[in-house]
Amino acid sequence: MAKEVVLGIDIGGSLTKVGLVTREGNILDKTVFKTNAQNPFPSFMEKLKLEVETLIQKWDGEIQILSIGVGAPNANPYTGQIENPPNLKWGKITPISKIINQTFMLPVSLANDANAAALGEMVFGAAKGMKNFVALTLGTGLGSGIIVDGKLLIGEHGAAGEIGHVNVDPNGRECNCGLQGCLETYASVTGIKRTVFELMADMTEDSPLRSISFEDMTGTDISNAALKGDLIAITAFEKTGEVLGSKMADTVAHLDPEAFILSGGLSKAGDILLQPIKTHMDKYLFNAYKGKIKVLLSTATSSDAVLGPAALGWLEL
Repeated sequence: MAKEVVLGIDIGGSLTKVGLVTREGNILDKTVFKTNAQNPFPSFMEKLKLEVETLIQKWDGEIQILSIGVGAPNANPYTGQIENPPNLKWGKITPISKIINQTFMLPVSLANDANAAALGEMVFGAAKGMKNFVALTLGTGLGSGIIVDGKLLIGEHGAAGEIGHVNVDPNGRECNCGLQGCLETYASVTGIKRTVFELMADMTEDSPLRSISFEDMTGTDISNAALKGDLIAITAFEKTGEVLGSKMADTVAHLDPEAFILSGGLSKAGDILLQPIKTHMDKYLFNAYKGKIKVLLSTATSSDAVLGPAALGWLEL
């Protein structure tokens, strides 16, 4: 008897990940390819079709694909479209659900990539059993997905939960979205790099980070330096934790979640980031919430990104 699976597709500005996922969250097989987001959408679809057909051929007769779940930046689940994506040069509107449905003749469910990640945590990950939580993805930017009463919070326009674009400082850093002082310009891999470079200008201490260009510096470089006692790196994590922790306290006042689940490149710093986040979140929490809100690290790896879209596909069946 053929094994029932959902095809999970995670579309990123750099990479697209595709996987065959069982109801239990086992990834039977997966593949990764470059999105080449600067090229037109039809060329992306040609590559996607080829990669999916190759996966299916490997499992010929052994699987039955029931549906497709897609996570993508700026995806609107109401319209089935990707709308005004800053990192995908496919035009203002891409009717991706319709095109993928016509290509593979399977039902398609679409969600913003961060929302899909939140569903993945609820169905398969660190938030299993939780009904109220916030998933924060600390990568190049800051993505967020909100679960309320066991359901994804989507909002009136399909764009609820853009916590990365709450304001930290009206006169603060320029954001790619066109606003100034957005949270993601401070609390993300890009944000902490900006903080490190500001600190290197203001502080005189030696640091291995001084020999790395902005382009080449990674979150791992900053984490490793902090673990070795580098004062600039430690200060950068402290400042990042203060900004993010205070805004998480604001989010608690709106939503009263059981937990925050942190994932993405910056979360790999572990306690170096967690401790200042917890300290500053607690500092700004309303008394009714103190001691009740958990801050957890996701157990998923970057290669598990297909679990979010797959969870979406399973939940829609």
